[in-house]
Amino acid sequence: MMRQNNTAETLRLTDIEQFQVYTERQLEKIPHIHRLSAEQRFNMQVVAQVLPFRVNRYVIEELINWDNIPNDPIFQLTFPQPGMLSDTQFQRMADVLNSHADKDAITRMAWEIRNELNPHPAGQREMNVPTLDGERLPGVQHKYRETALFFPSQGQTCHSYCTFCFRWAQFLGDKDLRFAMNEAEKLHTYLERHHEISDLLLTGGDPMVMKTKHLQNYLEPLLQPRFNHIQTIRIGTKSLGFWPQRFVTDTDSDDLLRLLERLSEAGKQVALMAHFNHWQEMETDIVREAIRLIRNTGTIIRSQSPLIAHINDDAQVWSQMWRTQVNLGIYPYYMFVERDTGAKNYFELPLARAWEIYRDAMKQVSGLARTARGPSMSAGPGKVEVQGIAEIGGEKVFVLRFIQGRNAEWVQRPFFAQFDPKATWLEQLKPAFGEDKFFFEDEYAHMQTKAQLHIVST
Repeated sequence: MMRQNNTAETLRLTDIEQFQVYTERQLEKIPHIHRLSAEQRFNMQVVAQVLPFRVNRYVIEELINWDNIPNDPIFQLTFPQPGMLSDTQFQRMADVLNSHADKDAITRMAWEIRNELNPHPAGQREMNVPTLDGERLPGVQHKYRETALFFPSQGQTCHSYCTFCFRWAQFLGDKDLRFAMNEAEKLHTYLERHHEISDLLLTGGDPMVMKTKHLQNYLEPLLQPRFNHIQTIRIGTKSLGFWPQRFVTDTDSDDLLRLLERLSEAGKQVALMAHFNHWQEMETDIVREAIRLIRNTGTIIRSQSPLIAHINDDAQVWSQMWRTQVNLGIYPYYMFVERDTGAKNYFELPLARAWEIYRDAMKQVSGLARTARGPSMSAGPGKVEVQGIAEIGGEKVFVLRFIQGRNAEWVQRPFFAQFDPKATWLEQLKPAFGEDKFFFEDEYAHMQTKAQLHIVST
């Protein structure tokens, strides 16, 4: 099942160069950047002081069409854009830079703006972090009954950063804004005590930035009989898009493939939750080789992405992306709505438009690609899907349902909101048919209060 030894020789030399990244400090050292005007480069520097920036050479040289700047979707996906901050936020930081202020002044302004950008949406800190023997586990989130998320400390960065990332606060160096835990024993103890958990999701950052030996420490113990209730191991990663060499030519890529194979052969369902935002990410030889090698281990690849203005807000892009994925043996899984955090004003779309794009893309693909659910909002109460727009009793409404909920009894229960052509998120919607509240609101408010009291007590 393993790869052939001559795989690397079949790949282009540019695909197997050593990993090299550029951050805000090296922005001017990227040769391609000097195709842009001085004003464009300054605008990028302004935004990069506030929101994290990191891009690697593979993305720069293999994925971005530098003849289509600034409209190229991968350029929009990875490089700072002035619209990512509000006009007033942008001007405040620009004024600081133009005044030649010292580093401390720049940092103070950056944090002032960051704190305006809702760094932890959907109750991540308050409601999702569980406790073990009275101690909060900041590297674990347990929002839904069957699924636990784990944030390994060695995986709290990425091969490149997405400009729209809803976990952008992870990358700022402030421990209060990070989820991370490197104590495998605490993770395993928590899982052992919670037999309702069937799925463990490793997330970040990106767990695939870790060396395989660290992944082994977390995952191989799950093969012990005491973890028979853990049936599925998911790994959330953008590595196939941003650094497919992780599975092909990295020094421990063979070890990684063998680990996936051992988990699969032992009876675990191993799912790589691949984050593809555009079909351009799947066009290189090396990403297709990586996909082939991963599938040969028995690992299933599922794909997900938010719907993002300036990057993939087009039904043709989604239909082509889903068709490509099916042809490569990848299962389309989710179309998400851009979350209410960070640069959302630049990337978000109205829910009505999101549903139109989803519907129009679905009309263009076969049934094998219609496994993608959406548009889905990962909101505080749960994952809420926009199922359509309808007229009922003379009232135009959004038809909604929970794909996942903090209370499992909410799942698959339809509910209705007044149609609002400008609404971009659940909290902006109002109940239809004269109702004062959505059916889950009182119970969710009680959950929030209970979580706050629990934080105080621990």
